[in-house]
Amino acid sequence: MKAIWNNQVIAESNDTVVVERNHYFPADSIKKDFFKPSATHSHCPWKGEASYYTVEVDGDKNPDAAWYYPEPKEAAANIKNYVAFWKGVKVTE
Repeated sequence: MKAIWNNQVIAESNDTVVVERNHYFPADSIKKDFFKPSATHSHCPWKGEASYYTVEVDGDKNPDAAWYYPEPKEAAANIKNYVAFWKGVKVTE
């Protein structure tokens, strides 16, 4: 699977985990140069607290376009150290 934004592959892996129709990519499969930490957090009742990244490609920013669960609840332990995308990031094979 590939995650693409602004015509750039920002993550690529054959080892994604699908949860609620979202592909979660292993953290070591993201191209870290395109990811900037965000102060945004949200809460999921069964996964826990999510943290976000702003994706930046060629000077264009997509705020909070990637999220992850640094300390997921037990029910979501399989997505610890995985990153998912939204806000226009295309996930394709």
